[in-house]
Amino acid sequence: MLESKDIAKIAIVKLSAMGDIVHAMVALQYIKKQFPNLQIDWIVESSFYQVLENNPHITNLYKVNLKKIKKDKMSIFSQIKTIRGFAKNRYDLVIDAQGLLKSAIVSKLLGAKIAGYDKNSIREGIASVFYNDTVSIAYDENTIDRNVKVLSAPLGFDIGEQDILDKEPFLYFKNEEDIIYNYLSTSLKNIIFVVGSTWESRNYPKEKFAAIANALGENCLVVWGNEEEKEKALWIEENSPYAKAMPKINLNSLKAVVSKSDLLIGNDTGPTHMAWALNIPSITIFGPTPVNRVYQTQINKVVKSNSKVNHYKLNKNDFSIYDIDENIIINMAKSLLNG
Repeated sequence: MLESKDIAKIAIVKLSAMGDIVHAMVALQYIKKQFPNLQIDWIVESSFYQVLENNPHITNLYKVNLKKIKKDKMSIFSQIKTIRGFAKNRYDLVIDAQGLLKSAIVSKLLGAKIAGYDKNSIREGIASVFYNDTVSIAYDENTIDRNVKVLSAPLGFDIGEQDILDKEPFLYFKNEEDIIYNYLSTSLKNIIFVVGSTWESRNYPKEKFAAIANALGENCLVVWGNEEEKEKALWIEENSPYAKAMPKINLNSLKAVVSKSDLLIGNDTGPTHMAWALNIPSITIFGPTPVNRVYQTQINKVVKSNSKVNHYKLNKNDFSIYDIDENIIINMAKSLLNG
């Protein structure tokens, strides 16, 4: 293990997904506080670049497009060339905060000294053979704690639970799309609905989102990222006079609109976790995924269905989220809005 005093440049490899990136980013403010002169570079999939963009704790933000390889096998060579170009920074330490084989290979291309999870702490245990220094934390531990530990332990210091609870907001934006201000109200509370996620079984029903909007009677803005989510947003708009489907906006503008909201209600997915990162009140709705993906605070609440969750084998056919009574969310939302 390198002595922290010998580390001037590090690269963080956290390629995806949005929520995981957000949960790891919280560590940056504490790393910079501990090592003010440390160069911190981050390598990320191009589709999530804007989540990290404008962060003052990141020196260089580099994008890759490894997902393209699935459709174009030959693009692997251009991606390797790109990553080797980043390696010219001569990093003292590379931290693989992803724990996948592909992220471990990216890390190996970036530098000689690599830290990451040990083989018992990740799904793809083979990735750990690429690391010089390993971090042990159970796979079913809190997701934020896992991300924070893999980034801080190799640097020789700890970030505690209270530190995370006391965090400063850490998503940054500039030059956001002006259209978002046409949707924000100055007379009603602004509530963001996040209605989509990667699996349908993680999505709270659109009918219940509409019922929540009608019960709250505030300015409810429904954000979406694909055509299926857009259809849900438009349906909610048609079935509630208080709901508006937002136009398609980029991630930079999404950070902006979440930062200006009074409350976010959404499924367990990346945009929902933005509220926590920005210290905005939120209610995250869980069905087939574990609630310890997030921190529960005085302003960041969760609602979980009655199903049991196996961290090691999530059940995509668990639609128990449909059974959550919307009145629980309505009452929780009223409490947060009036708190």
